[in-house]
Amino acid sequence: MSSQLRIGVDLGGTKIEAVALSADGAEAARERVDAPRGDYRDTIDALIGLAARVAAEAGAARGPLGVGIPGSTSPTTGLVRNANSTWLNDRPFEADLASAWGAPVRVANDANCFALSEATDGAAVGAKSAFGVIIGTGVGGGLVADGRLIGGANGIGGEWGHAPLPNPTPEETPGPLCWCGRRGCVETWCSGPALAADYSRATGREATAKEVASLAAAGDRAAESAIERHGERLGRALAMVANIFDPEAIVLGGGLSNLPGIAERARRAMIPHVFSDKVATRIVPNLHGDSSGVRGAARLWPLEGD
Repeated sequence: MSSQLRIGVDLGGTKIEAVALSADGAEAARERVDAPRGDYRDTIDALIGLAARVAAEAGAARGPLGVGIPGSTSPTTGLVRNANSTWLNDRPFEADLASAWGAPVRVANDANCFALSEATDGAAVGAKSAFGVIIGTGVGGGLVADGRLIGGANGIGGEWGHAPLPNPTPEETPGPLCWCGRRGCVETWCSGPALAADYSRATGREATAKEVASLAAAGDRAAESAIERHGERLGRALAMVANIFDPEAIVLGGGLSNLPGIAERARRAMIPHVFSDKVATRIVPNLHGDSSGVRGAARLWPLEGD
């Protein structure tokens, strides 16, 4: 069996996806299954079984495994924290996976995996520094410099979603309550549910983010205005990242990255808030779609010769 294949798994709230990548990034095998809900042991069993099937199909040895999750592992305790798949929290998930897999396992936040994928052979290829953005049900991010993830001393590098929205207007103060216990987090203004809530506050009508996008495409002025406000807030939030990390490229991922013109709106809104005479930072849509995360998970381990 070949050892020159990377195996990665992306554990989401509704699906688990696994992939085997060759050294040049080509997919040797890929499979997606529904994710168990609410059961820790069933999640481990489903993930390991899927990874084993993909490895066998690709003819890969059961070597190091990379796994992306909607949370992170505490570098202090080794336990999962802040996962919206709440049954993973306070569990030694990485250690338990390694025991079940029979080989080393690295677990990383799914936004970090997305950023690594897009910086390696995606929309930010060639950039020395990149920020990968997830704007969907939640808001997350990952930092990559010179081809390497920047996890940070606390393992929270890129977690911009739980910083306050910069330069809030009086109408945005103190801001909606976030699940983290704070008010006015970027996630409460720039996520899919945040777009839906903003539209509802303005109109008194309930609609999902997808429905708001459809209404805007049909010419609904209120929906168009909600999307414009969303883009302006996203630009302010990304300016904060530009002022601190100053990436060459910002790659948008997650469901809201599919909104028409979102990259252009966000960049236009970002520029006045960046502390520079000229802003060279690119904001671009992702290349690999919702499979970018699993491709990044596979790249958490280098191949021989990397």
